[in-house]
Amino acid sequence: MIDHTHDAAASSWVEGADGHGDFPVQNLPLGIFSREGEMRRIGSAIGDYVADLAGLAEAGLLPHVLRPALAEQTLNALFRLDAVTRRTLRHALFALLTDPAQQGAVSPWLYPAQSVELHLPFAIGDYSDFYVGIHHATNIGKLFRPDNPLLPNYKHVPIGYHGRASSIRVSGAPVPRPKGQIKSPQADQPTYAPCRRLDYELELGIWIAGDHALGQTIPIGDAWDRIAGVSLLNDWSARDIQAWEYQPLGPFLSKSFLTTISPWVITAEALAPFRVAQPARPEGDPAPLPHLWDAQDQARGALSITLSVTLASAAMRESGMGPLELSRGTAQEAMYWTAGQIVTHHASNGCDLHTGDLLGTGTLSGPAPGSKGSLMEISQGGQHPVNLPTGEQRSFLEDGDELTLHARAMREGYRAIGFGPCRGVVQQAW
Repeated sequence: MIDHTHDAAASSWVEGADGHGDFPVQNLPLGIFSREGEMRRIGSAIGDYVADLAGLAEAGLLPHVLRPALAEQTLNALFRLDAVTRRTLRHALFALLTDPAQQGAVSPWLYPAQSVELHLPFAIGDYSDFYVGIHHATNIGKLFRPDNPLLPNYKHVPIGYHGRASSIRVSGAPVPRPKGQIKSPQADQPTYAPCRRLDYELELGIWIAGDHALGQTIPIGDAWDRIAGVSLLNDWSARDIQAWEYQPLGPFLSKSFLTTISPWVITAEALAPFRVAQPARPEGDPAPLPHLWDAQDQARGALSITLSVTLASAAMRESGMGPLELSRGTAQEAMYWTAGQIVTHHASNGCDLHTGDLLGTGTLSGPAPGSKGSLMEISQGGQHPVNLPTGEQRSFLEDGDELTLHARAMREGYRAIGFGPCRGVVQQAW
Protein backbone atom coordinates (compact mmCIF):
# COMPACT_ATOMS: atom_id res chain seq x y z
CA MET A 1 0.00 0.00 0.00
CA ILE A 2 1.52 3.29 -1.15
CA ASP A 3 0.29 6.19 0.98
CA HIS A 4 1.25 9.63 2.32
CA THR A 5 4.30 8.23 4.14
CA HIS A 6 5.93 7.61 0.74
CA ASP A 7 5.43 11.17 -0.52
CA ALA A 8 8.79 12.29 -1.94
CA ALA A 9 8.03 15.88 -0.88
CA ALA A 10 7.52 14.97 2.79
CA SER A 11 10.02 16.68 5.07
CA SER A 12 11.19 15.95 8.62
CA TRP A 13 12.21 18.50 11.23
CA VAL A 14 15.04 16.15 12.31
CA GLU A 15 18.29 17.81 11.29
CA GLY A 16 19.88 16.17 8.23
CA ALA A 17 17.09 13.64 7.68
CA ASP A 18 15.78 15.09 4.42
CA GLY A 19 19.11 14.74 2.63
CA HIS A 20 20.16 11.50 4.27
CA GLY A 21 21.22 8.81 1.80
CA ASP A 22 19.74 5.94 3.79
CA PHE A 23 17.23 7.09 6.37
CA PRO A 24 14.90 9.92 5.30
CA VAL A 25 11.47 10.01 6.89
CA GLN A 26 10.08 7.89 4.03
CA ASN A 27 12.10 4.90 5.31
CA LEU A 28 11.63 4.50 9.09
CA PRO A 29 13.34 1.10 9.43
CA LEU A 30 13.06 -0.86 12.66
CA GLY A 31 15.82 -2.35 14.78
CA ILE A 32 17.21 -2.97 18.24
CA PHE A 33 19.66 -0.62 19.96
CA SER A 34 21.13 -0.01 23.37
CA ARG A 35 22.86 2.85 25.10
CA GLU A 36 25.87 2.17 27.27
CA GLY A 37 24.87 0.37 30.45
CA GLU A 38 21.21 0.15 29.44
CA MET A 39 18.90 -2.60 28.20
CA ARG A 40 18.11 -3.18 24.55
CA ARG A 41 15.18 -1.24 23.11
CA ILE A 42 13.24 -0.99 19.86
CA GLY A 43 14.19 1.96 17.69
CA SER A 44 13.88 3.47 14.23
CA ALA A 45 16.57 5.22 12.19
CA ILE A 46 15.88 8.80 11.10
CA GLY A 47 18.81 10.61 9.51
CA ASP A 48 21.81 10.28 11.81
CA TYR A 49 19.61 9.60 14.83
CA VAL A 50 17.82 6.67 16.41
CA ALA A 51 14.28 7.26 17.67
CA ASP A 52 13.55 5.36 20.87
CA LEU A 53 10.16 3.83 20.11
CA ALA A 54 9.82 2.26 23.54
CA GLY A 55 10.38 5.68 25.10
CA LEU A 56 7.93 7.37 22.75
CA ALA A 57 5.32 4.73 23.63
CA GLU A 58 5.95 5.16 27.34
CA ALA A 59 5.48 8.90 26.92
CA GLY A 60 2.09 8.31 25.29
CA LEU A 61 3.21 9.57 21.87
CA LEU A 62 2.50 6.31 20.02
CA PRO A 63 -0.74 4.26 19.92
CA HIS A 64 -1.40 2.51 23.21
CA VAL A 65 -2.08 -0.82 21.47
CA LEU A 66 1.58 -0.95 20.43
CA ARG A 67 3.03 -0.33 23.87
CA PRO A 68 3.42 -4.00 25.02
CA ALA A 69 5.20 -5.03 21.81
CA LEU A 70 7.44 -1.94 21.84
CA ALA A 71 8.51 -2.73 25.41
CA GLU A 72 10.25 -5.94 24.24
CA GLN A 73 13.97 -6.33 23.48
CA THR A 74 13.46 -7.88 20.02
CA LEU A 75 11.07 -7.19 17.15
CA ASN A 76 9.37 -10.58 17.43
CA ALA A 77 6.30 -9.44 19.39
CA LEU A 78 5.81 -6.41 17.14
CA PHE A 79 5.82 -8.52 13.98
CA ARG A 80 3.39 -11.02 15.43
CA LEU A 81 0.83 -8.21 15.24
CA ASP A 82 -1.23 -7.94 12.07
CA ALA A 83 -0.05 -5.72 9.25
CA VAL A 84 -2.81 -3.14 9.82
CA THR A 85 -1.73 -2.63 13.43
CA ARG A 86 1.93 -2.41 12.43
CA ARG A 87 1.01 0.21 9.83
CA THR A 88 -0.39 2.40 12.61
CA LEU A 89 3.14 2.53 14.05
CA ARG A 90 4.57 3.77 10.75
CA HIS A 91 1.83 6.38 10.39
CA ALA A 92 2.15 7.62 13.98
CA LEU A 93 5.94 7.85 13.82
CA PHE A 94 5.79 9.61 10.44
CA ALA A 95 3.37 12.15 11.91
CA LEU A 96 5.64 12.84 14.89
CA LEU A 97 8.74 13.31 12.76
CA THR A 98 7.12 15.56 10.14
CA ASP A 99 5.17 17.87 12.47
CA PRO A 100 7.42 20.65 13.84
CA ALA A 101 4.97 21.11 16.72
CA GLN A 102 6.05 17.68 18.03
CA GLN A 103 9.78 18.49 18.10
CA GLY A 104 9.87 19.40 21.79
CA ALA A 105 8.08 16.22 22.85
CA VAL A 106 10.01 13.85 20.57
CA SER A 107 13.56 15.27 20.79
CA PRO A 108 14.35 13.74 24.22
CA TRP A 109 13.83 10.32 22.62
CA LEU A 110 16.25 10.92 19.73
CA TYR A 111 19.83 9.70 20.22
CA PRO A 112 22.81 10.26 17.90
CA ALA A 113 23.32 7.02 15.96
CA GLN A 114 27.04 7.02 16.79
CA SER A 115 26.21 6.94 20.51
CA VAL A 116 24.27 3.65 20.46
CA GLU A 117 25.06 0.02 19.77
CA LEU A 118 22.93 -1.92 17.29
CA HIS A 119 21.95 -5.57 17.78
CA LEU A 120 20.25 -8.42 15.94
CA PRO A 121 16.69 -7.23 15.29
CA PHE A 122 14.97 -10.56 15.98
CA ALA A 123 15.41 -13.64 18.10
CA ILE A 124 16.06 -15.85 15.06
CA GLY A 125 14.48 -19.27 15.34
CA ASP A 126 15.55 -20.59 11.94
CA TYR A 127 17.57 -19.58 8.92
CA SER A 128 17.40 -20.90 5.36
CA ASP A 129 19.49 -19.77 2.41
CA PHE A 130 18.33 -19.91 -1.20
CA TYR A 131 20.03 -19.81 -4.59
CA VAL A 132 17.69 -17.61 -6.64
CA GLY A 133 20.37 -15.44 -8.29
CA ILE A 134 20.40 -17.02 -11.73
CA HIS A 135 23.48 -15.19 -13.00
CA HIS A 136 25.45 -16.27 -9.92
CA ALA A 137 24.26 -19.85 -10.33
CA THR A 138 25.27 -19.76 -13.99
CA ASN A 139 28.68 -18.19 -13.30
CA ILE A 140 29.51 -20.72 -10.58
CA GLY A 141 28.15 -23.59 -12.65
CA LYS A 142 30.37 -22.65 -15.59
CA LEU A 143 33.46 -23.01 -13.40
CA PHE A 144 32.62 -26.68 -12.81
CA ARG A 145 30.27 -27.62 -15.68
CA PRO A 146 31.08 -25.30 -18.61
CA ASP A 147 28.65 -27.04 -20.95
CA ASN A 148 25.79 -27.42 -18.45
CA PRO A 149 26.05 -24.75 -15.72
CA LEU A 150 22.47 -24.98 -14.40
CA LEU A 151 21.17 -28.27 -13.08
CA PRO A 152 17.79 -29.47 -14.47
CA ASN A 153 15.76 -28.49 -11.39
CA TYR A 154 16.92 -24.86 -11.17
CA LYS A 155 14.16 -23.31 -13.28
CA HIS A 156 11.43 -25.44 -11.73
CA VAL A 157 12.04 -24.96 -8.01
CA PRO A 158 13.67 -22.28 -5.81
CA ILE A 159 16.78 -24.12 -4.61
CA GLY A 160 17.66 -23.69 -0.93
CA TYR A 161 19.21 -25.31 2.10
CA HIS A 162 18.85 -25.08 5.85
CA GLY A 163 21.38 -22.70 7.41
CA ARG A 164 22.69 -22.09 10.90
CA ALA A 165 20.88 -19.45 13.00
CA SER A 166 23.30 -19.52 15.93
CA SER A 167 26.17 -17.94 13.98
CA ILE A 168 24.26 -14.99 12.52
CA ARG A 169 25.82 -11.71 13.65
CA VAL A 170 25.02 -8.04 13.14
CA SER A 171 27.08 -5.74 10.92
CA GLY A 172 30.44 -4.84 12.44
CA ALA A 173 30.98 -8.14 14.23
CA PRO A 174 34.45 -9.62 13.53
CA VAL A 175 34.80 -12.35 10.91
CA PRO A 176 37.18 -15.03 12.22
CA ARG A 177 38.71 -17.04 9.40
CA PRO A 178 37.20 -20.53 9.65
CA LYS A 179 39.11 -23.78 9.85
CA GLY A 180 38.07 -26.99 8.17
CA GLN A 181 39.00 -29.99 6.11
CA ILE A 182 40.64 -28.98 2.84
CA LYS A 183 41.78 -31.28 0.06
CA SER A 184 43.69 -29.86 -2.87
CA PRO A 185 43.38 -31.65 -6.22
CA GLN A 186 47.01 -32.81 -5.92
CA ALA A 187 46.73 -34.19 -2.38
CA ASP A 188 45.88 -37.79 -1.49
CA GLN A 189 44.35 -36.85 1.87
CA PRO A 190 42.58 -33.78 3.30
CA THR A 191 44.15 -31.59 5.97
CA TYR A 192 42.57 -29.57 8.77
CA ALA A 193 43.66 -25.96 8.28
CA PRO A 194 42.46 -22.34 8.09
CA CYS A 195 40.41 -21.55 4.99
CA ARG A 196 42.52 -20.17 2.14
CA ARG A 197 39.68 -19.21 -0.21
CA LEU A 198 37.43 -17.07 1.98
CA ASP A 199 34.67 -15.33 0.04
CA TYR A 200 31.62 -13.15 0.58
CA GLU A 201 28.13 -13.48 -0.87
CA LEU A 202 25.97 -10.44 -1.60
CA GLU A 203 22.42 -11.29 -0.57
CA LEU A 204 19.16 -9.91 0.75
CA GLY A 205 17.69 -11.34 3.93
CA ILE A 206 13.91 -11.73 4.09
CA TRP A 207 12.41 -11.56 7.60
CA ILE A 208 9.23 -13.52 8.36
CA ALA A 209 6.24 -11.97 10.14
CA GLY A 210 3.54 -14.03 11.83
CA ASP A 211 3.27 -17.75 12.46
CA HIS A 212 1.47 -20.76 11.03
CA ALA A 213 1.10 -24.33 12.19
CA LEU A 214 3.02 -27.35 10.99
CA GLY A 215 1.24 -28.86 8.01
CA GLN A 216 -0.15 -25.57 6.73
CA THR A 217 1.06 -23.83 3.57
CA ILE A 218 1.26 -20.20 2.41
CA PRO A 219 -0.61 -19.40 -0.83
CA ILE A 220 1.53 -17.37 -3.21
CA GLY A 221 -1.04 -14.57 -3.19
CA ASP A 222 -0.59 -14.21 0.58
CA ALA A 223 3.19 -14.51 0.71
CA TRP A 224 3.95 -10.80 1.05
CA ASP A 225 1.65 -10.68 4.09
CA ARG A 226 4.26 -12.88 5.77
CA ILE A 227 7.25 -10.69 4.89
CA ALA A 228 8.16 -8.34 7.73
CA GLY A 229 10.91 -6.63 5.78
CA VAL A 230 14.35 -7.00 4.28
CA SER A 231 17.98 -6.51 5.35
CA LEU A 232 21.33 -6.98 3.66
CA LEU A 233 22.90 -10.38 4.23
CA ASN A 234 26.46 -11.63 3.69
CA ASP A 235 26.70 -15.40 3.81
CA TRP A 236 30.48 -15.70 4.14
CA SER A 237 31.77 -18.77 2.32
CA ALA A 238 34.86 -20.95 2.69
CA ARG A 239 35.17 -22.08 -0.90
CA ASP A 240 37.96 -24.60 -0.35
CA ILE A 241 36.19 -26.25 2.59
CA GLN A 242 32.97 -26.30 0.56
CA ALA A 243 34.65 -27.95 -2.43
CA TRP A 244 35.59 -30.97 -0.28
CA GLU A 245 32.45 -31.31 1.85
CA TYR A 246 29.51 -30.37 -0.37
CA GLN A 247 28.96 -33.72 -2.10
CA PRO A 248 26.46 -35.27 -1.68
CA LEU A 249 24.52 -33.13 0.82
CA GLY A 250 25.66 -29.58 0.05
CA PRO A 251 27.42 -26.90 2.15
CA PHE A 252 27.86 -27.40 5.89
CA LEU A 253 30.87 -26.05 7.80
CA SER A 254 31.84 -23.93 4.81
CA LYS A 255 28.79 -21.73 5.54
CA SER A 256 27.83 -22.23 9.18
CA PHE A 257 30.80 -20.35 10.68
CA LEU A 258 29.25 -16.88 10.18
CA THR A 259 26.50 -14.94 8.42
CA THR A 260 26.38 -11.13 8.75
CA ILE A 261 23.23 -9.02 8.45
CA SER A 262 22.63 -5.28 8.41
CA PRO A 263 20.88 -4.23 11.65
CA TRP A 264 17.92 -2.28 10.28
CA VAL A 265 14.81 -4.03 8.95
CA ILE A 266 13.54 -2.12 5.92
CA THR A 267 9.87 -2.88 6.41
CA ALA A 268 7.51 -4.22 3.77
CA GLU A 269 5.56 -0.97 4.18
CA ALA A 270 8.64 1.13 3.36
CA LEU A 271 9.38 -1.05 0.32
CA ALA A 272 5.88 -0.69 -1.18
CA PRO A 273 6.90 1.89 -3.85
CA PHE A 274 9.87 -0.21 -4.87
CA ARG A 275 7.97 -3.39 -5.68
CA VAL A 276 8.09 -3.70 -9.45
CA ALA A 277 7.42 -6.25 -12.16
CA GLN A 278 9.42 -9.45 -12.15
CA PRO A 279 11.41 -9.73 -15.40
CA ALA A 280 9.77 -12.08 -17.88
CA ARG A 281 11.33 -15.50 -18.10
CA PRO A 282 13.36 -16.12 -21.26
CA GLU A 283 11.54 -17.87 -24.06
CA GLY A 284 11.63 -21.60 -23.59
CA ASP A 285 11.97 -21.52 -19.79
CA PRO A 286 9.36 -23.63 -17.97
CA ALA A 287 6.44 -21.88 -16.33
CA PRO A 288 6.37 -22.21 -12.52
CA LEU A 289 3.95 -24.80 -11.17
CA PRO A 290 0.55 -23.29 -10.28
CA HIS A 291 1.24 -23.06 -6.54
CA LEU A 292 4.24 -20.81 -7.31
CA TRP A 293 2.49 -18.60 -9.86
CA ASP A 294 0.46 -15.46 -9.13
CA ALA A 295 -0.16 -12.64 -11.61
CA GLN A 296 0.03 -9.97 -8.91
CA ASP A 297 3.30 -11.36 -7.63
CA GLN A 298 4.70 -11.22 -11.16
CA ALA A 299 3.44 -7.65 -11.54
CA ARG A 300 4.82 -6.36 -8.21
CA GLY A 301 6.99 -9.10 -6.73
CA ALA A 302 10.46 -7.89 -7.74
CA LEU A 303 12.42 -5.23 -5.86
CA SER A 304 13.97 -2.13 -7.39
CA ILE A 305 17.08 -2.19 -5.21
CA THR A 306 20.60 -1.27 -6.28
CA LEU A 307 23.26 -3.40 -4.59
CA SER A 308 27.00 -2.77 -4.33
CA VAL A 309 30.06 -4.18 -2.57
CA THR A 310 33.25 -2.42 -1.45
CA LEU A 311 36.58 -3.75 -0.19
CA ALA A 312 39.23 -1.96 1.86
CA SER A 313 42.37 -3.87 2.82
CA ALA A 314 44.21 -3.10 6.05
CA ALA A 315 46.93 -1.36 4.00
CA MET A 316 44.33 0.76 2.20
CA ARG A 317 42.79 1.91 5.49
CA GLU A 318 46.18 2.62 7.04
CA SER A 319 47.04 4.78 4.02
CA GLY A 320 43.78 6.69 4.28
CA MET A 321 42.46 5.33 0.98
CA GLY A 322 38.77 4.92 0.37
CA PRO A 323 37.32 1.49 -0.33
CA LEU A 324 37.34 -0.08 -3.80
CA GLU A 325 33.97 -0.90 -5.36
CA LEU A 326 33.96 -4.54 -6.44
CA SER A 327 30.50 -4.70 -7.97
CA ARG A 328 27.21 -2.90 -8.56
CA GLY A 329 23.93 -4.35 -9.81
CA THR A 330 20.22 -4.64 -9.08
CA ALA A 331 18.13 -7.18 -7.22
CA GLN A 332 15.48 -7.01 -9.93
CA GLU A 333 17.89 -8.26 -12.60
CA ALA A 334 19.50 -10.85 -10.33
CA MET A 335 16.55 -12.78 -8.87
CA TYR A 336 15.02 -15.54 -11.00
CA TRP A 337 12.43 -16.22 -8.27
CA THR A 338 10.56 -13.53 -6.31
CA ALA A 339 10.59 -13.07 -2.54
CA GLY A 340 6.99 -14.28 -2.50
CA GLN A 341 7.90 -17.45 -4.37
CA ILE A 342 10.71 -18.09 -1.87
CA VAL A 343 8.32 -17.84 1.07
CA THR A 344 5.62 -19.96 -0.54
CA HIS A 345 8.06 -22.64 -1.62
CA HIS A 346 9.59 -22.86 1.87
CA ALA A 347 6.16 -23.61 3.36
CA SER A 348 4.88 -25.68 0.44
CA ASN A 349 5.68 -28.98 2.18
CA GLY A 350 3.89 -27.90 5.36
CA CYS A 351 7.01 -26.47 7.05
CA ASP A 352 5.95 -23.94 9.69
CA LEU A 353 7.53 -20.49 9.44
CA HIS A 354 7.62 -18.21 12.47
CA THR A 355 8.18 -14.56 13.29
CA GLY A 356 11.88 -13.76 13.10
CA ASP A 357 12.81 -16.61 10.77
CA LEU A 358 15.34 -15.44 8.20
CA LEU A 359 15.47 -16.45 4.52
CA GLY A 360 18.51 -15.51 2.43
CA THR A 361 18.03 -14.98 -1.29
CA GLY A 362 21.39 -16.43 -2.25
CA THR A 363 24.09 -14.46 -4.05
CA LEU A 364 22.70 -11.70 -6.25
CA SER A 365 24.83 -11.17 -9.33
CA GLY A 366 23.69 -9.24 -12.37
CA PRO A 367 24.25 -10.04 -16.03
CA ALA A 368 26.91 -7.32 -16.53
CA PRO A 369 30.61 -8.02 -15.83
CA GLY A 370 30.72 -5.41 -13.04
CA SER A 371 27.74 -6.80 -11.13
CA LYS A 372 29.04 -10.11 -9.78
CA GLY A 373 28.22 -10.74 -6.14
CA SER A 374 31.21 -12.82 -5.00
CA LEU A 375 34.97 -12.97 -5.46
CA MET A 376 34.64 -16.53 -6.73
CA GLU A 377 32.90 -15.07 -9.77
CA ILE A 378 34.93 -11.87 -10.07
CA SER A 379 38.27 -13.70 -9.99
CA GLN A 380 36.89 -16.70 -11.92
CA GLY A 381 37.90 -19.14 -9.26
CA GLY A 382 41.14 -17.30 -8.47
CA GLN A 383 42.46 -17.14 -12.04
CA HIS A 384 42.02 -13.35 -12.45
CA PRO A 385 42.81 -11.47 -9.20
CA VAL A 386 41.44 -8.02 -8.44
CA ASN A 387 44.06 -5.24 -8.36
CA LEU A 388 43.83 -2.95 -5.32
CA PRO A 389 45.11 0.67 -5.38
CA THR A 390 47.95 -0.29 -2.99
CA GLY A 391 49.36 -2.76 -5.53
CA GLU A 392 47.90 -5.71 -3.60
CA GLN A 393 45.83 -8.34 -5.36
CA ARG A 394 42.82 -10.30 -4.20
CA SER A 395 41.44 -13.56 -5.53
CA PHE A 396 39.85 -14.21 -2.14
CA LEU A 397 39.72 -12.32 1.15
CA GLU A 398 42.83 -11.86 3.29
CA ASP A 399 43.09 -11.18 7.02
CA GLY A 400 42.43 -7.51 7.73
CA ASP A 401 40.15 -6.98 4.71
CA GLU A 402 37.02 -4.97 5.39
CA LEU A 403 34.12 -6.02 3.18
CA THR A 404 30.92 -3.93 3.07
CA LEU A 405 27.58 -4.50 1.35
CA HIS A 406 25.40 -1.52 0.42
CA ALA A 407 21.82 -1.21 -0.87
CA ARG A 408 19.42 1.55 -1.93
CA ALA A 409 15.83 1.17 -3.05
CA MET A 410 15.24 3.62 -5.91
CA ARG A 411 12.37 4.36 -8.28
CA GLU A 412 11.42 7.47 -10.22
CA GLY A 413 8.95 9.63 -8.34
CA TYR A 414 9.91 8.40 -4.87
CA ARG A 415 12.56 9.29 -2.31
CA ALA A 416 15.35 6.73 -2.37
CA ILE A 417 15.88 4.81 0.86
CA GLY A 418 18.93 2.89 2.01
CA PHE A 419 19.64 -0.14 4.14
CA GLY A 420 22.70 0.99 6.08
CA PRO A 421 25.98 -0.94 5.79
CA CYS A 422 26.53 -4.66 6.25
CA ARG A 423 30.20 -4.76 7.24
CA GLY A 424 32.78 -7.25 8.49
CA VAL A 425 36.56 -7.29 8.95
CA VAL A 426 38.33 -10.62 8.42
CA GLN A 427 40.45 -11.77 11.36
CA GLN A 428 43.04 -14.51 11.47
CA ALA A 429 41.87 -17.99 12.43
CA TRP A 430 41.63 -18.71 16.14
